[in-house]
Amino acid sequence: MAVLSRIPKTLTRTTTSSIKPLSSYISRSFSSTTLNSETDLKVPSFLSRNSPPLRQEPKDRNVQWVFLGCPGVGKGTYASRLSSRLGIPHIATGDLVREELNSSGTLSSQLKEIVNQGKLVSDEIIISLLSKRLEAGEAKGESGFILDGFPRTIRQAEILEGVTDVDLVVNLKLREEALLAKCLGRRICSHCGGNYNIACIDIKGENGKPGIYMAPLPAPPQCVPNLIQRADDTEEVVKERLRIYNETSRPVEEFYRNRRKLLEFELPGGIPEAWPKLLEALNLDHKDKHIAAA
Repeated sequence: MAVLSRIPKTLTRTTTSSIKPLSSYISRSFSSTTLNSETDLKVPSFLSRNSPPLRQEPKDRNVQWVFLGCPGVGKGTYASRLSSRLGIPHIATGDLVREELNSSGTLSSQLKEIVNQGKLVSDEIIISLLSKRLEAGEAKGESGFILDGFPRTIRQAEILEGVTDVDLVVNLKLREEALLAKCLGRRICSHCGGNYNIACIDIKGENGKPGIYMAPLPAPPQCVPNLIQRADDTEEVVKERLRIYNETSRPVEEFYRNRRKLLEFELPGGIPEAWPKLLEALNLDHKDKHIAAA
C-alpha cells in the first residue's frame, strides 16, 4: 500500500524553515534560455531582489506537501480533500493552466496547442503561473500549501528546493489499465463545472496483483444533458501523456526518494476505499467517516 506505513506526527505541523528568494533561482535556472514576450517570467514583487526579505514563518506553520502521480490518477481529488481538512491552500498547476486557457491572456493560444497535443507545459510557463499564484497567496497571508502537478521535472524540483522546504511528497500510484479507463471516463458539466466519471472499473486480481474496483461517479440528473469530455481525454493523448510522464517525471520521484521525503501510496480502489487508507498513511485520524463515501 504505502512504502512508509505512517508518517511521523511531527510532519503534520513543522518548524520554521529558511526561505530563499525565488528570483535568484529563476534567473539562474533560465539564464541560458531565450524567452519571448509571451513567456517572459514576471517575478512577483514580494520575491524581487530589491524587496524586503519574506516574512518569517511562524514556528508552527502549516505543512508544505507535494502530490505526484500520473496525469488523471486523482492528485487533485485527494489534495483538495486534504486541503479542506487541514485548512491549507491546494495549488494545482493544472487549474492554473486551465484558468489561463479560459482567459484572454497572451499565453492562452500557445497553451491550447500544447494541451491538445498532450504535451507537458514548459517550465517557463509553469513557473510564471505559479509565481503569480504564490504572490496572491502571500498577499492574503496564506501559510503552507499542497502542490499538485508541480514539480514535474528535476529542474522544477531544484527550483522549489531552493525556495522552501518540502515536508513530504505523496506519490499516488494506479495500475495503467485502470488509469486509462479512468481518464477516458471523465466528464465535466459545462453548466456548473462539476467533475464526474462514467467508467466502471473492475479489474480482477492476477499474478499476485490484487483486483481493483472503482465505481462510476454519476452526475446528478440536471447535469447529465450538459456533460462534456475534455478535448485532451482521448486514448491517443492520454497514452502520450503517460509516456511523457514516465520520461520526465519519474526522475522527480527518485529525487525525493533520495531525500527520504517520498511516500508511495498505491490506490486500492475508488474514494471510499482509498481515502481512509490515505489518512492512515498520513497519520491523520479518520473521524469524518462520511467523507469517504461522498
